[in-house]
Amino acid sequence: MTAFIVVEGIDGCGKSTAAKSLTHALGEDSVLTREPTDSWIGSAVRSGGKDEVSPYLDALLFMADRAQHTLQIKKWLDEGRSVVCDRYYHSTVAYQTAYLRRRSLGDNFDWLLKANNRISIHPDVTFLLVLDPEKAIERVEGRGSSSRFEKTDFLREVQANYERLARADDTIVLIDGGDSPERIVDCLLRDIKERKL
Repeated sequence: MTAFIVVEGIDGCGKSTAAKSLTHALGEDSVLTREPTDSWIGSAVRSGGKDEVSPYLDALLFMADRAQHTLQIKKWLDEGRSVVCDRYYHSTVAYQTAYLRRRSLGDNFDWLLKANNRISIHPDVTFLLVLDPEKAIERVEGRGSSSRFEKTDFLREVQANYERLARADDTIVLIDGGDSPERIVDCLLRDIKERKL
């Protein structure tokens, strides 16, 4: 049986490590993918962080990348493969809601969610790794580079938006991002087994 599994959370929460380890544990019939993608649209998303662009264009670039990425995800699922995705539409809703609000453009949460629901597949399960933003920033600083989104107060707001998503969607499972990588993956695998995915 195939499954579409998303691993989400703020920068530094351990999401990418968990997604990679989970894919390995699921075996050769699973595929790991991520957003932004490595496509030309994903490159445009990443360059948007360096150039001055409209904050709405920024949000739309993420969605354009996702719309194309979703076609590939559907193809993998149709081939009988399970897909583990490191970030999906939840990230755009959580991050861009905060980003637009900080530019005095109001609360765009509902608009972003509705727009993304039109172009996305609803995951079978989304694992949201929750970690104190200060601890997350410590981890990020240990990498030696940071993005425009990696500020403690901003990540606190992003995490609140993720939790807002979780309250409205029972397929989003909150996971303690402070646990060891091994315990996190064991927790994800146990949940997947219980869901018979």
